Amino acid sequence: MSIKILGIESSCDETAASVSLDGRTILSDVVASQAEEHKKFGGVVPEIASRRHAENIYSTVQSALAKADCTLSDIDGIAVTYAPGLIGALLVGTSFAKGLAMAANIPLVPVHHIAGHISSNYIAHPDLEPPYLCLVASGGHSLIVEVKDYTSFHIIGRTRDDAAGEAFDKCARVLGFPYPGGVHVDKAAQTGDPCKYKLPMPRVTGGEFDFSFSGLKTAVINLAHNAEQKGEELDKASLAASFQKTAAEMLVSRTIAAAKLYGAKKIAVAGGVAANSEVRRLMEHECGKRGIKVYLPPISLCGDNGSMIACQGYYDFLAGKRADESLNAIATLSLE
Repeated sequence: MSIKILGIESSCDETAASVSLDGRTILSDVVASQAEEHKKFGGVVPEIASRRHAENIYSTVQSALAKADCTLSDIDGIAVTYAPGLIGALLVGTSFAKGLAMAANIPLVPVHHIAGHISSNYIAHPDLEPPYLCLVASGGHSLIVEVKDYTSFHIIGRTRDDAAGEAFDKCARVLGFPYPGGVHVDKAAQTGDPCKYKLPMPRVTGGEFDFSFSGLKTAVINLAHNAEQKGEELDKASLAASFQKTAAEMLVSRTIAAAKLYGAKKIAVAGGVAANSEVRRLMEHECGKRGIKVYLPPISLCGDNGSMIACQGYYDFLAGKRADESLNAIATLSLE
């Protein structure tokens, strides 16, 4: 018997909904993006994000059901992102999902946002099955995760300060690029010299697989400010390329080292930074040298979306995970 899951995502600035069939097949995927509205502020404004979610969520879910040629009576479970994320944004999604589940008498399935990002690879790669390692790099998270099973995770490495995507956005801002900055850094880097600026690659004492992007971000900011103060012309394309190269090497080298220790033969990448061309190129190159199979999601599934929640919701549904009207949003919650 096939299982259809309605997935709802509202952890940041994307109101998204999707219907999945047996986890791996996506019947619909609808996203109401707020990126243009937040661009003028240089980042996401939580209060505005929450208000837009409240305005968009009904029509987004309705559209996802219609595009999947479904009604609520066809849905076996409603999966919703309840953690982690912006608390106001999460509350909109969880409140709507709870009301919908109660009204339609459909099981409610709570989904961890990071688990959702990881599961985006199941949609793109039908042959991918646990166990494997996954590098999750986004605006709010940088993790190396041992995926033991579809609902069982062990964190091997994590960021001690800024997330990779956050560092990309902050460096983009100092270089004069608009929000969201990652794509603009990537584009500028294509015409720059990645070896022109020597940037630090911080290591964390006592955390072989942990990340620290604060020092790298500060080095870029200082280079830009010093050039401005001295009246010197800054080679923005080369600084973007140097930063991108260093960030990618940090992410990939530690993931490869973890794979060696854990004997992993499969590595997946997930999250917004998984869309970065240098991260993708370097991961494929390093895995290819070692005979490790690499799984990269399509660009459309790297950012926040409803499909990843509908997919992970399917596996959580099979595992018996359920929530009732007491489900609450949680801003910070470990994947473990």
